[in-house]
Amino acid sequence: MKQITVAILFGGNSTEYEVSLQSACSVIEHLNTKKYRPILLGITRQGEWMKYGGGIRQIQNDTWRSHDSCVPAVISPDRHTHGILVLDRGRATAIPIDAAFPVLHGKNGEDGTVQGLLEMAGIPCVGCGMLSSALCMDKDIAHKLVRLAGIKTPNSIVLLSPIADKKLAEQTAHLQYPLFVKPANAGSSFGITKVSERSGLADAVHIAFEHDRKVIIEEAAAGFEVGCAVLGNETLTIGEVDEIELSHGFFNYTEKYTLTTSKIHMPARIDKETADRLKQTAAVIYRTLGCRGFARVDMFLTPDKEIIFNEVNTIPGFTSHSRYPSMLRGIGMAFPQIVDELIRLAIQS
Repeated sequence: MKQITVAILFGGNSTEYEVSLQSACSVIEHLNTKKYRPILLGITRQGEWMKYGGGIRQIQNDTWRSHDSCVPAVISPDRHTHGILVLDRGRATAIPIDAAFPVLHGKNGEDGTVQGLLEMAGIPCVGCGMLSSALCMDKDIAHKLVRLAGIKTPNSIVLLSPIADKKLAEQTAHLQYPLFVKPANAGSSFGITKVSERSGLADAVHIAFEHDRKVIIEEAAAGFEVGCAVLGNETLTIGEVDEIELSHGFFNYTEKYTLTTSKIHMPARIDKETADRLKQTAAVIYRTLGCRGFARVDMFLTPDKEIIFNEVNTIPGFTSHSRYPSMLRGIGMAFPQIVDELIRLAIQS
């Protein structure tokens, strides 16, 4: 059987660079090399693209860039090339690829930019396409579209530029504290602040604007956060629902990757009827936002069992212990099987 050549993109010019390195290592490690031939394409924090031929240990400890195998390389937008151009000693050598698997988180990777390049090049892309990636990355636009589908979202306002404290107080007067102040386009909770009283609002807005040009201020949802792993194009497979238990604060970057004071329950501690409603709602959100391949849909479940939409991660954390593979493992899908199915879905679409 002819091997399928897959370019695995990792790193990225993003605040979530380190997370991408760990996720990519898990994908590489669980790739069936009898079926797939991986081409590793690393992107540095500064945005340099390099073809890398070393092992996963150097990716894990972030020394891959100094490996002897590294040479400049890019994805060619030319559909005739249908692959990567390796730029070495003044010459460009083409390497055809059958598909690309961006294991990139946050800006310049999960926001439709890389997906748009791949669509232009005619290269099948694992995961959501350009439009759905961009829509899901923008929490404001995603919330508006999901509301139109009849699903509740938190009460909120949007700022397109910093405003004076007095005007800020006026525009948020109808919102109930505590509030979450978020960059509209960011991941892993970067730039997010939970504000319990008005005195902390202006500083939180300033922090959020350091990460994006659009900021959302929204009411905290009562209850707890739940997630659904969704896989598929037309026919969807949905994993077990998981639950985030917090002892205090919110699920920020530190908690997401260390679980210092929080805990993930998989499956969630809810009844089957509620779990089924969450899965159905996740499928509606997935389709409303045009998702394909895979995504993690995050929602809140209130004490009255009302479902409130939070966000969609189009390239969720993908280590062997991350929430997305854990939820699919709950319905019997092993990590190598998930990777295999994702590549199959990309090539067939």
